[in-house]
Amino acid sequence: MKVIGVGVGRTGTLSLKAALERLGLGPCFHGRHVLDHPDRLPLWRAAAAGQPVSWEAVFAGYASSVDWPGAAFWPEILTAFPAAKVILTERDPESWYASVSRTIYRMFGDGEPDARVAEARRTVPGLDVFTAFHRAMIWDGFFSGRFTDRAHAVAVYREHNAAVRRVVPAERLLVIEPGSGWGPLCDFLGVPEPGEPYPHLNDPERFWARVEARMAESRPAS
Repeated sequence: MKVIGVGVGRTGTLSLKAALERLGLGPCFHGRHVLDHPDRLPLWRAAAAGQPVSWEAVFAGYASSVDWPGAAFWPEILTAFPAAKVILTERDPESWYASVSRTIYRMFGDGEPDARVAEARRTVPGLDVFTAFHRAMIWDGFFSGRFTDRAHAVAVYREHNAAVRRVVPAERLLVIEPGSGWGPLCDFLGVPEPGEPYPHLNDPERFWARVEARMAESRPAS
């Protein structure tokens, strides 16, 4: 593991994943890959229960990691990979909360699902298992079952970012916001900047487009 992203979901993590892979630091594990490795769910559940796990086994085959669920276990993961560089993606707390509410909480939270979410959970194989996992680890775990309490969720988010800044040595840590472009990332990693725009994959419309695409792939051919 060469790079560990410790920013939580909806802080530009999917764009960072694409950027790291473009720079040769992939494959990059993202929250969406949990569905691709159902055999590793027991490891994640053990970690959520506070049990020691082999993080090498969790991330086998990957050179980097971003997003939840990894971001929820950043101290343990950083200890397991002491030579890895660390990237904290962050954004304005209020816009972050609004973005999560419109996307991943609506998709995987415990509220009443709308028609599109309900169809996705019926259609996409394994999505019901992933939703239950997400609820237990993120909404009930990271946010203590209080994500809908905006003040509480924002406080948890702020403290997460502050803890990373307190603990990770400055020479090992890069803090970036969406829109920072290639410059800070490439300087931090010591690689040249690509001659193309930095990826931009995190807006809500793209999130729901990916959901629709996964549903389309999962429907039987007519």
